[in-house]
Amino acid sequence: MIKPFIIDSHCDLAWNMQSYGRDYTRSAAETRQLEKDTAVPENNGDSLIGWPDYQRGRVAIVFSTLFASPLRGKVGEWDKAVYSDYEEAHRIYLDQLRLYHQLTDSKPDHFRLILNTKDLRNHMDEWQSLEKKNRPVGLIPLMEGADGIRSTDELDEWYSLGLRLIGLSWAGTRYAGGTREPGPLTEDGRRLLKAMADFNFTLDLSHMDEQSALESLDLYEGPIVASHANCLALLPNFPTNRHLPDRVIRGVIERDGIIGVVSLNSFLKSGWSRSKGSPREEVPLDVVAAHMDHVCQLAGDARHVGIGSDFDGGFGVQSVPPEIDTIADLQKLVPLLIARGYSESDAGNILGGNWLNFLEKNLPS
Repeated sequence: MIKPFIIDSHCDLAWNMQSYGRDYTRSAAETRQLEKDTAVPENNGDSLIGWPDYQRGRVAIVFSTLFASPLRGKVGEWDKAVYSDYEEAHRIYLDQLRLYHQLTDSKPDHFRLILNTKDLRNHMDEWQSLEKKNRPVGLIPLMEGADGIRSTDELDEWYSLGLRLIGLSWAGTRYAGGTREPGPLTEDGRRLLKAMADFNFTLDLSHMDEQSALESLDLYEGPIVASHANCLALLPNFPTNRHLPDRVIRGVIERDGIIGVVSLNSFLKSGWSRSKGSPREEVPLDVVAAHMDHVCQLAGDARHVGIGSDFDGGFGVQSVPPEIDTIADLQKLVPLLIARGYSESDAGNILGGNWLNFLEKNLPS
């Protein structure tokens, strides 16, 4: 059996490149060795991703994020991608998007931007060629938290530079309530959604408060996903509003969207904490499969869930299920899904096929 390809809907590559100088043409093992005896493993964990690991895991595409936190979310002096006002947010996000252009221009054998369906088809045709051993990884830019958009007039520029998905929130933004800062859409948020629809941007509900997410499901006319979010129903007594209630999940399903499940232990078991010394073994990889299965049970099919690893997004190997050493090990989900009654075809769609179908329908031609 040929392993299925993976499409990962959330990787903070640019944030790590800016904050830690990580070079993702290296393997995760090389990055760990270089960062040994530094403060990076304590601050961010040992890396889980790198181009050789993408090759071993058959990772064809990742949604490469633009991410910065408001100054109130700064967690240390090393945390460089923070903003005190919207001008600063705009500059950081734009720098990160340009960083992806520089990466793909300078390392075309490793990474390439995918901006439309022609790019997508050419990439997948080349990627799936049996003769090709070293396959470039496709990057699709996603903005996590929209404070970098100073006005709706800028959407044309962002779109022309390759941005294809926008999440209104990380923490609360001027557009919507977010993680730990609940609230509805604002008037600015409603205006932004209306303008986003003109470009058919995909709206990412991850990090949005339930109130703003439900309102967005009613208002937004374009495609909707949750790139990296887990199921609140499986996380009793979770301390924040970070995860998706069933009615939000059902809303994404009704809009023919996809939910990317995060393989982070504290998002898989309430109360798990690396800082408190919780062992990795408390959260086996099958818990990731359980979250995937929950979405499938709500949907009545296996077409609306995928992988949204969030790897290297403020955590590392110390904070993921013990079966995972790098992103390549997400292939171990296949037998776990089959053991739950899914076919090989269903498992392949969950790892990558569902996201590919979504992109074929919603990227520009």
